[in-house]
Amino acid sequence: MKCIVNVIKIRRLEWLGHVVRMNETRSVKKIFEGKLEGRRGRGRPRLRWINDVEDNLRKLGVKRRRTKALEREEWVSIIKEAKAKLKGP
Repeated sequence: MKCIVNVIKIRRLEWLGHVVRMNETRSVKKIFEGKLEGRRGRGRPRLRWINDVEDNLRKLGVKRRRTKALEREEWVSIIKEAKAKLKGP
């Protein structure tokens, strides 16, 4: 039986590759890469979705995620490696 946390981690990586390869005019891509204006509130900055994904990629030893995600075959091999590592013994 698969652990739901590992399934979510893998799906986030798949979605990241999909969004990175999207056309620049797509609204999802604009929102993903957009910058908010104004000042943030006091206190610790909230964690963003991308922070969790980058942490997962760091643990897998993946560097230069954007360039690797643009190459679909290379990104698929990263996803397969993540599935193997997250599956465990």
